Amino acid sequence: MEVLKFFVDLFLNLDTVLAAWVSTYGAWVYLMLFLIIFCETGLVVMAVLPGDSLLFTAGALAAIKTPEGAPVLNIWLLLGLLFAAAVIGDGTNFFIGHHFGQRILDSGRFSRIIKPKYIEQTNAFFVKHGGKTISLARFFPFIRTFAPFMAGIGCMDWKRFTVFNVVGGAAWVGLFVGAGFFFGNIPVIQDNLEYLVIGIIVVSVAPSVIHAGWSRFKKPGAPSEATPTAGAAESTQGAPGE
Repeated sequence: MEVLKFFVDLFLNLDTVLAAWVSTYGAWVYLMLFLIIFCETGLVVMAVLPGDSLLFTAGALAAIKTPEGAPVLNIWLLLGLLFAAAVIGDGTNFFIGHHFGQRILDSGRFSRIIKPKYIEQTNAFFVKHGGKTISLARFFPFIRTFAPFMAGIGCMDWKRFTVFNVVGGAAWVGLFVGAGFFFGNIPVIQDNLEYLVIGIIVVSVAPSVIHAGWSRFKKPGAPSEATPTAGAAESTQGAPGE
């Protein structure tokens, strides 16, 4: 029950949780944030962790001043550490996929998360969209966790993967942390930050939820839509070598 309560608070009261962490753990909160982003991007089984909302909330806290006049969090340290976490996380996910991914798929242990029948569809998605899939996936929860894993299984060229990994990581972290920092300076946002965080979560997961619902009620045999959300949400299961 305590674990469940922790995750509920992490999603619904993220601003309160982060503020409490800063108060309790001080500078160690930077390491905690690093680990959360690393795990969310680097481990397929941790795709449920908050990413977009965490980045935004951390940026918003960096805009808030303590009674002494210092920022609650240092914006430049945040940007550097979270960018590193995102890039290292995707790189780790690629490594796991490349060296152990096929065995993980064959074991069937994660069949509810990664369905083998989607591998062929994802190969086609990567063929059509190329390496930029890795960058675009950053902005879609769950998809961003599976894309590098399956790119590793598909033996995508490491150097090419790294370029898109770095570009996507910089855009993702920069956009959400930067947006949080900008809006965090607005009093009305500071007073209603929890509602904005919930809104970000809803907007982030909406494309995947809508597509999943559409796929369920769609007639069998109907062709799937070839969009980044649809293709990746259904099947971030493999990437051809590039």
